[in-house]
Amino acid sequence: MTQLAAASNLAGLSKLPATRLHPLLGDKKGKLSLDVKHPDRMLIEPDHPQLPLKEDGGLDWAKVTKVKILEITDPH
Repeated sequence: MTQLAAASNLAGLSKLPATRLHPLLGDKKGKLSLDVKHPDRMLIEPDHPQLPLKEDGGLDWAKVTKVKILEITDPH
């Protein structure tokens, strides 16, 4: 939680190896997952009125400055 609060955007948070931040696929597409304490993961999604996207249509992590915490769960 401290690292999430201290990060200015998702790009910075993704550079911290301990978070293992990554986008999800399938029915959770558009959401992201990061390590909390094994085996728990935090599911988040960008909290912007309009998603900041790159030209190729992918999420621009450097412009995601606000997220919504959806849940903390053991996905395994």
